[in-house]
Formats: sequence, C-alpha cells, structure tokens
Amino acid sequence: MARPMSIHPSVGQQYAPDAGLDKAASGASIGVDSSTNNLQAVLSPPAHSRPAMRVAPTPPKAVRLSWAMRLKLAMSRHALHAFLSVLSIGALLGFWYLATAYRLDFYIRFNNIPTPAEVFHNGFELASSTRFQTNIWMSMRRILAGFSVATVLGVALGLICGRFKYAKSLIFPAMEVLRPIPAIAWVPMSIMLWPTTEGSIVFITFIGSFFPILINTIHGVNGVDPVLVRAAKSLGASELTVMTKVILRAALPSIFTGLAVGMGVAWVSLIAAEMISGQFGVGYFTWEAYSLIEYPNIVLGMIVIGVLGLFCSGSILMIGRWMMPWRSLSQHGGDK
Repeated sequence: MARPMSIHPSVGQQYAPDAGLDKAASGASIGVDSSTNNLQAVLSPPAHSRPAMRVAPTPPKAVRLSWAMRLKLAMSRHALHAFLSVLSIGALLGFWYLATAYRLDFYIRFNNIPTPAEVFHNGFELASSTRFQTNIWMSMRRILAGFSVATVLGVALGLICGRFKYAKSLIFPAMEVLRPIPAIAWVPMSIMLWPTTEGSIVFITFIGSFFPILINTIHGVNGVDPVLVRAAKSLGASELTVMTKVILRAALPSIFTGLAVGMGVAWVSLIAAEMISGQFGVGYFTWEAYSLIEYPNIVLGMIVIGVLGLFCSGSILMIGRWMMPWRSLSQHGGDK
C-alpha cells in the first residue's frame, strides 16, 4: 500500500505566495499615495486662501424707448428750437417797435419808419386786394420759371464739366467770364435781347441763380470718392449708370447747397429787375410805394419778399431731405 506523500513545510513556504512581499508592496503603494497627497496639499493652497475668480461684468442692456417716449423727446427738442426761433423774431419786432415808438435818431434815423402796427394794418387791408395778390403771383411765377431753367442747365453742365476734363476746358472758361457780371448789369441787355418785358425779367432771374448752382455742382462732382466710381465700373455699370446712380447721388449735398444759394440770389435779381423794368410783382409794388410816399407799404413789400424767400428756401430744404434720406441718419455732425 502506497504511503501518502508529505510535503515539507519549507517547500510549501517556497512556493506559497509571499505575504510579506504583498504587505510591503501594499505599504509602499500606500506610502506613495500618501506622499503624493502630501505633495498636492503642499503645492495647492487651501480653498479659503485661493483668489476669487473675477467674472467680467455683463454689459448693460440697451434701453428700448417706446414710440410714445420717442415722440415726446422729439416734440420737446422741436419745441425748444421753435421757442428760440420765435424769440429771435420777437427780439427783431421788439427792436423795431421801440425804435419807431421813440423815434430814435443816432445817425440811423427812424423818424419816417412806420410802426409795426401801421404795417400790419395795411397788410390786412391789402390781403383782399386783387392787385396785391396779382403782384405776389407774378413774382412767384417768374422766380419759379427762371430758377427751374437754371436748375436744369446748372446741374447738367456741372455734371458734365466735373466728370469730363475736356468738356470743362471747353465750357468753363466762357462761364467764368460771364459769372462776375452782376445780374443788374444784364437789365439793359436783356431788354434788348428779349421781345417782352416778362422774358427779360425771367432771364435776369435765371442769370442770378445759374452760376451758384453750376459752381456747387462742379465742386460736388470733384469731391466724389474715386473708389465708388471704380467699384461701379468693375461691376459692369455703364457711364450713364455711373453718372446717375453714383456721381449724381454723391454730389447731391453740394447741389442742394448751390440751389439754396441760387434761390437767394434769384430773389435779389428778380426784385431789382421788377423795380427797374417791371409792371407787376412785389418789387414793382415796393418801388411804387416809395414813389407814392406810402411808407407802410414799403415795409410791407419787404416783409412779403422775406416770407416768400423763406418759403422757397424751406421747400428746397424739404426736397433735399426727401432725396437724401441717408443724411438724416448721420446729420448734425457739428450740432450739440
């Protein structure tokens, strides 16, 4: 019978897993972990000593005003401008009243100047007069006819002279010779040139407004950015399209400046022509009042001329705002 095999304890210990080694290894790993934790604890400061993270402040949200608030702000702004305008006119009327009421005489004499009450009284009486209304209508018709022709020719020639150098060399020298001649100096020549007095007065009005429109249009065309023209041509635009869509629109501010100046000069020329050779018109009415020593009507004629000129200039300003809506977005460069 076979005897069971016995294993010596030393052999078992030789092949058995080394528990001490496992313990040492586990102890070493624990030591490494603890040392790592200690190193992290040393390198990383406590949470209470860390600097607080700075968060960028959020930008304030844009405040959107309601339509009622916008309307209120616009009305308050316009009300201030209207108040200042009324204050300016009131100061002028106040000086006129005081100077005529006390008959001031300090080299400038107010002895024969009518008071505001006398002028306004005559104005109410003449408001229903057919002849006075005819004078106003004749002046307006002449100013519109002469100024319209001057606008068409002045803008057209200004665009051509500003765009094409050879055309400017051909046209502009002759214009420069005629430009310094005052419109009043054209009165005798216009009477000889035109078969009717009406035609000569309209021609003088045209001469007075033509040159400011021409010069400002040329200045506006010369100020157009060449990059805009090159960009339009690179996109295949024709010369007519460049002229109407790019150059004309870019020169509109200068053109309307010339229109405003030309309207003022046109009224000066018209009144002078009506005083010299007219039979109707506000200028003829004013000169007739002086000849008949009707002093209130003299001042009344001057006031009517000023009101009509203000109406014409305001119309040009409104048309300019309608044709240049982009200027309302970037306007008031120097206003506060």
